[in-house]
Amino acid sequence: MIYSLEKDNIWFPDPALADDDGLLAVGGDLSVERLMLAYKHGIFPWFSDDTPILWYSPHDRFVLFPEKIKISSSMKQLMRRGEFEITSDQNFEEVIAACSEIERAEQPGTWITDDMRMAYIRLHRMGFAHSLEVWQKEKLVGGLYGVIINRVFCGESMFSKVSNASKAALVSLCTNFDFQMIDCQMHTPHLESMGAEYITREKYLELLSKKF
Repeated sequence: MIYSLEKDNIWFPDPALADDDGLLAVGGDLSVERLMLAYKHGIFPWFSDDTPILWYSPHDRFVLFPEKIKISSSMKQLMRRGEFEITSDQNFEEVIAACSEIERAEQPGTWITDDMRMAYIRLHRMGFAHSLEVWQKEKLVGGLYGVIINRVFCGESMFSKVSNASKAALVSLCTNFDFQMIDCQMHTPHLESMGAEYITREKYLELLSKKF
């Protein structure tokens, strides 16, 4: 059963009631209050300009545990050489704009609509959404952004304009911060090659709720 949400009533059904593909609810809005309620319960929005707001809670979650990240020898060398400068929360708006504009072979368009972009900028301004920026010769060449819940980084999107830039951001996220889990949301061979794996929704929610 897909639940219909109203804009003036901020709530979500039990995530366990999601369909086989993870779709849980339709409608509502992208207010800070609703988005944060969603993330705290393992729910995230994913839709396009020609659909209503769709809310998902997959039965199996694709995540990366920082201590399990696989870093190739060549990537380790690149990081040691200081090929990139990596910062945090220095240019959130440019990072999310680049994520929405970058061409992806597996996608005909972007799911980061204008409404989504503005919603996450509001989250960032309130201290809930964060970015990593990857710089090369003072140019922004890669990065990622997401929402932090307790010690879980709920990744939303990443981009790379030069080889290995987004990978460098992910490596930095895993090695320079104190997260117990990175939520990758969607499976990709690239993330799997770096150590990401599936866990059950129940395990995901258990880890999501831990503050220390």
